[in-house]
Amino acid sequence: MNTHRWILVAEDNPNDADLTLRALSADKAPDEIVLAIDGAEALDCLYRRGAFKKRDGEPPAVILLDLKMPRVDGLEVLRQVKNDAALKNIPVVIFTSSKERADLMRTYQMGANAYVVKPLGYQEFVAALRDVKKFWVVLNEPPPPELLRNADVTTLRPDVQPSQPQLAPVAW
Repeated sequence: MNTHRWILVAEDNPNDADLTLRALSADKAPDEIVLAIDGAEALDCLYRRGAFKKRDGEPPAVILLDLKMPRVDGLEVLRQVKNDAALKNIPVVIFTSSKERADLMRTYQMGANAYVVKPLGYQEFVAALRDVKKFWVVLNEPPPPELLRNADVTTLRPDVQPSQPQLAPVAW
């Protein structure tokens, strides 16, 4: 079991980010919450680049990922995470205001572990995040370390991009 449990939150909206951090910080777990203000920063955190270069190699217990972000959007972050041997077993929860059926279908096709539409009310927003945290950080047993050792993210070449996955149409 991982000893250092942390959450990566990728959220560009300052109000949503503040509320998310407050809700996730309630109670004891997790040990740390890292906020990335866009997809590029989330990838830098996961690959330990730039401002995140000195982070330890422990992967997050879960990634809470907004879809609509500047520079690099959530779909691209999800694509890179799920196509990378060192990252693909990290649970990714899409936490977005989008109720678009196309977003829901696409993210699940790409390997998202869950899709949560941000509730509009304060109490519901906080309750949704508490439930997400309880499941992914407290109840869920993380992937065994040997699954996460398939590749060392410090040796991955940032100039080599994984190929675009071929998504099959889904009939609902």
